[in-house]
Amino acid sequence: MKKLLALGTLILCVSFLHTSPPLEVGENSPTPTMRAWHCQVPCGIYSDKMRIDMLMEDCATIEKAMTALIAMDGEESPSNNQMVRWIMAKDQHAQSIQDTVAAYWLAQRIKEPKDAANSEVYVAQLRHMHRVTVLAMKCKQTTDKSHVESLRKVALEFSASYFSAEDLKHIHSHHDGKH
Repeated sequence: MKKLLALGTLILCVSFLHTSPPLEVGENSPTPTMRAWHCQVPCGIYSDKMRIDMLMEDCATIEKAMTALIAMDGEESPSNNQMVRWIMAKDQHAQSIQDTVAAYWLAQRIKEPKDAANSEVYVAQLRHMHRVTVLAMKCKQTTDKSHVESLRKVALEFSASYFSAEDLKHIHSHHDGKH
């Protein structure tokens, strides 16, 4: 396990370089600036249901990586290369979840209500997305698959507070107990 944690630390440093938004240099300025991953313009081409589907796909990849890492940790001489690749995949998919929560759900889709009557739903949605972010972080830190299962559960709880009955039918047909 110590070997796995040491590799994880190394991977974190390397994966940061690969997951950070690209740097751009402006024509009039030699100073690099960060380019955003998402335009955050109300273009209307993004699908909320698709974002939940993508989150669930990220969860499946994280779980597969955890399974592989746990198996490799029990081997007498595991391939360090494969361990590094699985750690990077796990961390990149967890980061993708965190990035989508921040740039898509929190910045664009979850709206503060105009009246106090709807504030309970708003607060519940914020809680769910905060829990999703924290659980994604825990998936980066460990190979405990209970975090992935909790992540799926919280995503479905959020869905229940956000989507219409018709949309929920679609989501549950794809993700209810079918991982």
